[in-house]
Amino acid sequence: MITLPMPSTATRGALAFAVSLALSAPAFAADDTSPASTTLTPVVVTATMQDSPLTITTDPKQPRQPVPASDGADFLKSIPGFSTIRKGGSNGDPLLRGMSGSRLNILIDGGQIAGGCPSRMDPPTAYIAPQLYDRVTIIKGPETVLYGPGNSAGVVLFDRDYARYTQATVEGSASTLFGSAGRNDQNLDLRAGNSVGYLGLSANHTHAQDYKDGDGNRVHSRYDRWNADATLGWTPSDDTRVELSAGKGNGQAAYAFSGMDGAQFLRESAALKWTQQHLTTHWEKLEMQAYTQYADHVMDNYTLRLPDPHSMMAMAMAADVDRRTSGGRVVGTWRWDDALEIQAGVDGSASVHTGRMGGPPGSMMGYYKDQPRVRDARLQDIGAFGEARWAFAPSQRLVSGVRVDRAQARGYTLDASEAGMGAMSGMAMGSMPVAANRSDTLPAGFVRYERDLRSLPATFYAGIGHVERFPDYWELFGQHVQGTLASFNALRPERTTQLDIGMHYRTDRLKAWVSAYAGVVNDFILMHYPVHAMDSGSASNVQARIAGGEAGASYAVTDHWKADITLSYAWGENRTEHRPLPQMPPLDARLGLTYEAPHWSAGALWRLATAQHRVARNEGNIVGQDLGPSAGFGVFSLNAAYRLDPRLTLSTGVDNVFNKTYAEHVNAATVGLTGYVNTLRVNEPGRTLWIKLDTTF
Repeated sequence: MITLPMPSTATRGALAFAVSLALSAPAFAADDTSPASTTLTPVVVTATMQDSPLTITTDPKQPRQPVPASDGADFLKSIPGFSTIRKGGSNGDPLLRGMSGSRLNILIDGGQIAGGCPSRMDPPTAYIAPQLYDRVTIIKGPETVLYGPGNSAGVVLFDRDYARYTQATVEGSASTLFGSAGRNDQNLDLRAGNSVGYLGLSANHTHAQDYKDGDGNRVHSRYDRWNADATLGWTPSDDTRVELSAGKGNGQAAYAFSGMDGAQFLRESAALKWTQQHLTTHWEKLEMQAYTQYADHVMDNYTLRLPDPHSMMAMAMAADVDRRTSGGRVVGTWRWDDALEIQAGVDGSASVHTGRMGGPPGSMMGYYKDQPRVRDARLQDIGAFGEARWAFAPSQRLVSGVRVDRAQARGYTLDASEAGMGAMSGMAMGSMPVAANRSDTLPAGFVRYERDLRSLPATFYAGIGHVERFPDYWELFGQHVQGTLASFNALRPERTTQLDIGMHYRTDRLKAWVSAYAGVVNDFILMHYPVHAMDSGSASNVQARIAGGEAGASYAVTDHWKADITLSYAWGENRTEHRPLPQMPPLDARLGLTYEAPHWSAGALWRLATAQHRVARNEGNIVGQDLGPSAGFGVFSLNAAYRLDPRLTLSTGVDNVFNKTYAEHVNAATVGLTGYVNTLRVNEPGRTLWIKLDTTF
C-alpha cells in the first residue's frame, strides 16, 4: 500500500500533543459562569442564512454538517448558492451560482493566492484551512468594487480578527476530529498579548484515507495536509496597528479525475499591514497592505499510485509548477456621521508562473527537480476604486461604487501554429515557442437601493452591476486550451451586467430571506473539451444569459424546536450556440430540524437535489465539463452537540445515514484507475460518521 509521507511523524505528533494539552486545559481552569458561556446552546451548523443584502458572514470554527471541512471549497459547499466540483477526497473547486475560476475571487486576509496547475488540481481553496480563520464573508454578484477585479460571481473573504488587548492575555481554541475512512484533524489557535502588541500562532493537520461510496466501492481520494501560520502585531495606541504575518503549508491528495495525483501543495506566504484610525474629523481609517503568496505544486503518477502500463502515461512522470503572486492595497475610509461613508483606494497584483517536467530519480526523463524551471506566463493588474454608502432618508440607503483596472498578460511559450497543444505540452513536443503581450482596460460599477419597510419588519433591496473580467491563466494557458498565439490574442474579456433583488424579513421567531438575479454576459468565456483524447480543447467567447437565486427561512416552532429551509437554483443559456450553459447545478434544497436545550442539541438535515437535464456535452469551465444528464437524489443526515463544560463542546454526526450512492451533477469525469470501480462521475462518500471536540481557553 502506498502511504502518505507528509507531514512528518514528528510534526503530526507535536500538533496532536499541543491539541491534547489545549483540550485538557478547561479541566484545570477556573469555572466560567458568565452568561455568555452558560446560555448559548451548542449547535451543529446545517444552514447558513444571508444576514444582509447580498452578504453572508459566518464563523468557520463552528462544527458543520456535512463532516467539518478539510479545505476552503469543502467549507463553502455548505452555503446556499455554492457547489463543488469533486475530484477526490479534498481540493474540489468551488462554484457560486454555477460560476467558477476567477469569476469568484477568494482572498486570504486580504491577499490573493493563485494555484499553478494547468488542469486546476490546486484551486486557491486547496491552500486554505478554514478552521484557522475567524470569519468568512461572501458577497454575491458584481455588487462591490473593493476586492479586486472581475468578480462577476462574487467575492469570498477568509479573515482573522485581531483586537488590541487592554491587559496581558493568553487565549486560544483547539479542536480534534475523527471520522470514517481514517479521517482525523487537529486544529490549534493560540493568541497572547498586552496593550503594546500581540502574537498569534495557528496550525492544523487533516488526513483521510480513500472513502467508499454507497455501493462500497473505494474512491481514489486519500489526502494529507498541514498548515502553520504566525502573526505578530504592534499596537502602540488604540488607533495604530502594524501587523506582520507569515505561513507555510504542504500536503498531498489522490485524485479520481486525473491521470496524476497531487504529490505536493507547498504554500509560503508573508504579509505586512498597517492600519491607522481617526486621522481627522471625517477621515476615519487608512489601511495599507503588502503581501506575497507562493504555491509550488507537484503532480505525478507514482507517489500515490502505480503507473498503469496500459494507460497513456505508462512511465513514471511528474510535472512541477509554481506561481508567485505579490500585491498590495491602500484604502481610505471617510465618514460623515451616519449619513455618508466613502471608501476609496488602489490595489494591484502580479503573478509569474513557471513549470518543469520529468520523473522520479533515475528515470529516462530525468529527475524533475534537476530540470530548469521555464517561465510560461505573467499576469498583472492594477486598479483604482471608490465605493459609497449614503443614507439619504430615514430607512433608505444608496450603495454604489466604480472601479477601473488595467490588466496585462504575457505569454512566453505560445505556439505560433494555428492549432497547438497547450504551452507546457508544446514545449515537451519540441515546438518553437513565441512570446506575446496583451492588455485591456476594464471598467466596473454598481448601484444598489436598500429600504427598511415600515409596514413589515423587512428590508428590500435592488441593484444593478457591471463588471469586465480579463481571461485568467487557465483560459489563456491552461491544459484545456490550445495555447496558440492566435487563441491568446483572440479571447476577449468577459462582460457581465446583472440585476440583483431581494428581501430580508425578521421577527422574534421567523427569519427569512430571498435573493434573485438575472444577467447578460457578453463574450462569456466557454471551454470546449476535446471529443477524442488526442485532440486539444479550446476557449471561445459566446453570448449568454444567466438567472437564478437563493432563499432561506428559519422558524422557531417552540422555545426548543427550530425548523429551517434553504433553496438555491442557477440557470444559464448559451445564446450563440442555442444550448444551455454547462456545469450548472440543479435546484438544491436543504431542510433542517433542530431541538435545542441549554447544554445540548440534536438535529436532522435532509438535502434534496433535482435531476439536471439542461446540459451541454463536451463543454464546461476550466475545471470540468458536462458529462450528460444526472439523476436527482436525497441525502439524510443526523447530528448532535453537547457542552461538557463552559469551554468544552462535543459534536457528532452521521452523514448520508442510508448509505445512498450518488454523484453531484457539477462534477469531474473519472479516469480508468487500476483496482477501482470507475464510475462516470466521482461519487460522493457513503455513510460517514464523525465526532469533534472543541475547546476555548
